[in-house]
Amino acid sequence: MTANSAVWQGFAGSVMLLLGSLGVGWLASSSVLIRNPLFILARTTPVAVITTTVLLCLGAALMLRAWLRLRQHLAGWDEKSAPVLKKALILWVAPMMLALPLFSRDSYAYIGQGRLMQQGLNPYTDGISALNNYFLLGPDTLWTEAPTPYGPLWLWLEQFAVLIPANSPEIALIPFRIACLVGVILLAIYVPKLAARHGFNPQRALWLVVLNPVVLINFIGSVHNDSLMLGLVVAGLYFASAKRPLLGIVLVTASIAIKPITLIALPFVGLLWAGSRAGWVRKFSFWAATLGISAAIMAAMGAINGLGFGWLAALQTPGTVWIWYAPVGLLSNTVGFVISLFGGPGGTVTDIIKTIGQLASILIVMALAFLPVKTPAVPFSEESDGGTPVLDEAQLYSQAVMRRMAWAFAAVVLMASMIQPWYMLWLLAFFAMTGIKEGWQMRTVLYLSAFFTLIALTDQLSVFPWIPVVLVRTVAIVVGLASVLFVMFGDKKTRGLFVPKWEIAAARDGAS
Repeated sequence: MTANSAVWQGFAGSVMLLLGSLGVGWLASSSVLIRNPLFILARTTPVAVITTTVLLCLGAALMLRAWLRLRQHLAGWDEKSAPVLKKALILWVAPMMLALPLFSRDSYAYIGQGRLMQQGLNPYTDGISALNNYFLLGPDTLWTEAPTPYGPLWLWLEQFAVLIPANSPEIALIPFRIACLVGVILLAIYVPKLAARHGFNPQRALWLVVLNPVVLINFIGSVHNDSLMLGLVVAGLYFASAKRPLLGIVLVTASIAIKPITLIALPFVGLLWAGSRAGWVRKFSFWAATLGISAAIMAAMGAINGLGFGWLAALQTPGTVWIWYAPVGLLSNTVGFVISLFGGPGGTVTDIIKTIGQLASILIVMALAFLPVKTPAVPFSEESDGGTPVLDEAQLYSQAVMRRMAWAFAAVVLMASMIQPWYMLWLLAFFAMTGIKEGWQMRTVLYLSAFFTLIALTDQLSVFPWIPVVLVRTVAIVVGLASVLFVMFGDKKTRGLFVPKWEIAAARDGAS
């Protein structure tokens, strides 16, 4: 199998995801597609629903395998690998651009929030349930009464999307999917640039981040606005590190105006602007300037849309839920449940533990931003046996600052009660552009990629009430788990990437 074969294998997987979306992708109740004979067949017949579910699981596993095989065939990461990676990106993204939203109904919530804006309601205080017949729009009921956690730039895009005349909500999804594609393109441009600036192989970074199936499934397939948020902040960080701080601040602020979580990046942009030899007076001056410019831009946006800084109060919206693989979420709810069994204030204890986690993450972010940055004498190397390129002082400083920023985001994610699969992608991008070593670090990324691919497959599937939901979810869990575990431990050509003792055998098989 050649690298080109791996590219086409990934394309086949993406096509299978497209076909799977016809049966279990998300459609709004008001969609005209529901009355289309093809969709009626795919979504109302148990056999068809199960078949599309199997296609979905096998397609995702095939993309995971293709991604791993590309790494084996392009292990040298020379310039000849760049065209192959770009070809793979185009072919893997194209089918998913046509798919129904997969594993998430957030895109339909975007439509509802756009309708709120259109009707003059405040999405920072009014939930989608304030709309007449809001349930026909297809949003997840979990978010229908919650205020939006998004910034003014995304609200404008939502408002624009609902102005498009059409009889189907799926037409209104087109601007959101294009925005997500723009985010992926920005990542494809600036993650390699930042990796190269820090002395790391740009092709390796492109493969590791942008072609990762978790990125493509969550950003393109699921239509999450984190794609544009992340693309803008990475672009801003590049310009901030390349001595164009004003452009960098504007782009990072645009990212904040999509999802405010990237506020975390601002103090580190200030450090990049101040430079490696800045004293405390200079640092605080540039921190103040960075915050002032960003706040002025956000204030202007708030004045234009009439909502001011309403998004600040909505920052807690995602923190109202939890998931089992989030350490703080699991701990807080388990302890609270046990205390409740004995008649104690379980809910209060749960809230206290969550609050402690949030406060701890804030303290860690502040420490990482304010403690003096020590530029390493020898730059961090991804290679286990040397080969580190020579970097100047500015590049070493940029690497050190952004590595701290990566840990700051990691603290916020790991100490949250809710960790969505796409939160991992923030960390993947930030750590990849500051170096991920071969060995246990790379293996950790591979395990997490396999885990979150599986989580997506077993998450939200659209199944009509008269279809046995338990049966469909069981099929998704069994097929998804079996196919992903086969790629990890059963496939002789890829299992060596997950288990060190099989590395030599995998290298031999990969060359065949």
